[in-house]
Amino acid sequence: MSHYARIPLEDAYQMILDKPVNIIDIRDADSYKVSHITDAEHMDNSGVQAFIEDADLDVPLIVCCYHGNMSQSAGAYLAEKGFAEVYSLDGGFAGWQARYPDDCEPD
Repeated sequence: MSHYARIPLEDAYQMILDKPVNIIDIRDADSYKVSHITDAEHMDNSGVQAFIEDADLDVPLIVCCYHGNMSQSAGAYLAEKGFAEVYSLDGGFAGWQARYPDDCEPD
C-alpha cells in the first residue's frame, strides 16, 4: 500500500543519510538551476509520466517545492501512482536552504 506524509527537514536529512532516497524538486526550472538540494532531480508536469515509468516505486521519494505547500498535492498524486513511500518536505527548499546550506548546489 502506498504511503504519503509530510516530513520535517531533520527527518528528511536523516533519511537521505541512512538509505537510498529519490528527491524531486517541482519548483520552476530557473529556481532549480540557481540552487537545489544535492542530488535532487527537477520535475515538471511534462516529465511526470516519464518519471513514474522509470522510477523504482519501492525507493522512498521526497517531493520538494518552494515552501512545502505544493509538494503536498504532488506527493499525494505520486503515492496514488504506486510509489511505496512519498514525503512532502515541510518548509520546502526555502527551509532546507536555511537549515542545510552546504547540501544545496546549482545546476
